[in-house]
Amino acid sequence: MKYTELGAFLRSRRERIRPEDVGLVAGPRRRVPGLRREEVAQLAGASADYYNELERGAGSQPSEQMLAALARALRLTSDERDYLYRLAGRPLPAPGGPRSHVHPGMTDLLTRLTSTPAQVITDLHVTLVQNPLAVALLGDQSGFRGREASFAYRWFTDPGARRLYPAADHDAQSRSFVADLRAASARRDAKDPEARALIDDLVGRSAEFAALWARHEVGVRRGDRKRIDHPALGVVEVNCLNLCSEDGRQRLLWFTPAVGTDSAGKLELLSVIGPGPTPSPIPGG
Repeated sequence: MKYTELGAFLRSRRERIRPEDVGLVAGPRRRVPGLRREEVAQLAGASADYYNELERGAGSQPSEQMLAALARALRLTSDERDYLYRLAGRPLPAPGGPRSHVHPGMTDLLTRLTSTPAQVITDLHVTLVQNPLAVALLGDQSGFRGREASFAYRWFTDPGARRLYPAADHDAQSRSFVADLRAASARRDAKDPEARALIDDLVGRSAEFAALWARHEVGVRRGDRKRIDHPALGVVEVNCLNLCSEDGRQRLLWFTPAVGTDSAGKLELLSVIGPGPTPSPIPGG
């Protein structure tokens, strides 16, 4: 199957973006408008050869994961993202999942946060995209699917998900997660199928969650001070700050060292350490 229209669309979106718009250095010799093909490939986590094939309208059907990465790399609007999926013959991803569309403004801010860990999550605590420092601090959270894409879900169903928080902090984190989920479910709508299914599943699987849910505590996580027990750095105490989208369904989180601690020096080492080794990463908010 040929994907001629898909290739033409990708090329048109690539040519409208300046390198500095996505955190790249323009350089003195650029013979093409916008981004180079290899730059888009780099931003999307693909090989240059693969992306070249896509723009030629050749090759195999791109996966939903690749389409989501391209939509973010090319700063597509929601309508453009939907059009991209249709050109590729793929169904639109369900709202709230790990392939949900990230608002281009949040993607732009994330790109510019180069010296601090940052990531975008949904109101149900599904991580959508991380910068390299967030991966180094929190672990790569891109590999989870279905219910387990939500860290709040994993927190109550997978004991291994808690190991990067000191045990003394677990009870407070549990209460905070439940209060935040109650606020998110009320803001969405009582009949929202995604939130309702997540909560019903947690009530059935976790006695701790069910007990906390029955307390009816409500509180949006707008900011936190938390301790992260990093395997290489030890305990890192950080402030987790939030910027919410207009509808409240997405949050840009960034992490700063807590004043009066030695965390500033530890965070500076993240770029040297590289991706966190834990297979069950911790959440951002």
